[in-house]
Amino acid sequence: MALDPTKGYRSLLRGRSSQSGSEYFITFCTEHRLGGLSTLKIAPAILAELHRMEAEGVWFSRCAVVMPNHVHLLIQLADKLTLGKAVARLKAKSGSALKAAGVRWQDGYYEHHMRPKEELLPVFLYIYLNPYRAGLLPAGKVWPWFDCSEEDRAWFIPMLDRELPEPAWLVNLP
Repeated sequence: MALDPTKGYRSLLRGRSSQSGSEYFITFCTEHRLGGLSTLKIAPAILAELHRMEAEGVWFSRCAVVMPNHVHLLIQLADKLTLGKAVARLKAKSGSALKAAGVRWQDGYYEHHMRPKEELLPVFLYIYLNPYRAGLLPAGKVWPWFDCSEEDRAWFIPMLDRELPEPAWLVNLP
């Protein structure tokens, strides 16, 4: 059977753009969706690299959550690396911590380029509420692997009681 170049992972890369100054919602998963990311060794390594890349001017991290088998990020890309190279670096630098636990990153990632006037609050809520929706902790407890910039935390945390519908593109994500 001949391979169809219009299908599969490679075809997803075609047409992908990477614009400095733009905001992106990103999701990447473990291979076979194996758990293990939200441990005391792995989650801090992922968040530390996220912040290291921010300090180096690769991106500005707005909001993130490390779940047992995937990571959600909302970032603003700078001009040092393309989005693909930035995600690849984060996965590579945190990969040694995963390897020690017998976990690997799945190839690729999902990204949604946030449009300039697109509402960000539903995205912040989706990221923040992900561990609660997954039943990982009860209401009133704080997920230790949620991360939010100080600037965004100031406006976001007071909004947690607001009821908003999710954008259609968020509905079927892990």
